[in-house]
Amino acid sequence: MQAAYPDPMDGDQRTGGSVRPDEVIPPEAGGSIQARQLAKDAALMLPNLVKLLGRLVKDPRVPRRSKLVLLAAVGYVLSPIDILPEMIPVAGILDDLFLVAFALNHLIERAGEEIVVEHWDGPQDILAMVRSALGTINDFVPQKIRKLLGRLAGG
Repeated sequence: MQAAYPDPMDGDQRTGGSVRPDEVIPPEAGGSIQARQLAKDAALMLPNLVKLLGRLVKDPRVPRRSKLVLLAAVGYVLSPIDILPEMIPVAGILDDLFLVAFALNHLIERAGEEIVVEHWDGPQDILAMVRSALGTINDFVPQKIRKLLGRLAGG
């Protein structure tokens, strides 16, 4: 008669050998669990990000030009006229994503650390994650385009 559960001392095919009691065995379908958690974290972070942006736009200490850059980016995304139409798979959405990320990053950087922290309601580590994600997205934009956008934004 075969046991219902495999003997942990016999080894686990996923780990390539025997399992120690202090060892963590990765789940077989770990990607979907991580994706769900990431989506949940993003959904919980979104209200704080929207409040931050609203407060930065209303704050007179934030440069007007940075606010206009954000407004222009939102207008571009909502506009039916597009440099890369959404009909082009992936690339059509990426140009919008990159432009919005650039505008958000520009607004947050020009506002300054003190003002951003003053207006942020969520945990500081989430704010750091947002800033890191915006920086990473900006890094994917080619250097020439970043320079052009920077000149247009006055930075």
